[in-house]
Amino acid sequence: MPVKLIANALLFQAGWFACVLGGTSVWLLVPLAALIVHFTWISSWAAEGKLVVSVMLAGAALDSFLLQMGVFQFTGEPLLAPLWLVLLWAMLGTTLNHCLAWSAKPLWMACVLGAVAGPFSYFAGAALAEVRLPLGTQLSAVILAICWAIMYPLLHGFAHLYREQFRLRQLSLHKH
Repeated sequence: MPVKLIANALLFQAGWFACVLGGTSVWLLVPLAALIVHFTWISSWAAEGKLVVSVMLAGAALDSFLLQMGVFQFTGEPLLAPLWLVLLWAMLGTTLNHCLAWSAKPLWMACVLGAVAGPFSYFAGAALAEVRLPLGTQLSAVILAICWAIMYPLLHGFAHLYREQFRLRQLSLHKH
């Protein structure tokens, strides 16, 4: 397995744990550092900046909606998804063209993986970050599975679209 794929996975995991365990503390510097390493060594801002920002915004919107619908509650009762959760989405965006690229096709695999891994990640994070699930485990799992069965393939669609746009832009630059 190539070193950059392993580094991508390790950076994601380090960022995930720092966000979940660190909340809004100085630990948020870890995912920021991971993003800097990603954009300087694994990929580039030109190649993946739009993807990471799109994933971050889409995820923040989804989690803010789920928060307003009462699927989960955070300490302090914020109106929008907290910064640490938004940064988790940015970290996920760094994996779609790298360590998680294999999960994009076939489409059904992305749906199934999203439906299983999405809720699992939320439950693990909830246990570590003192996030409450007021609707209970079963109903929360069903809601999150449905959301992630749709969201994960959509995020891979963003990755594909932006990859193709970047490739075409690179081709046009080489022609001139």
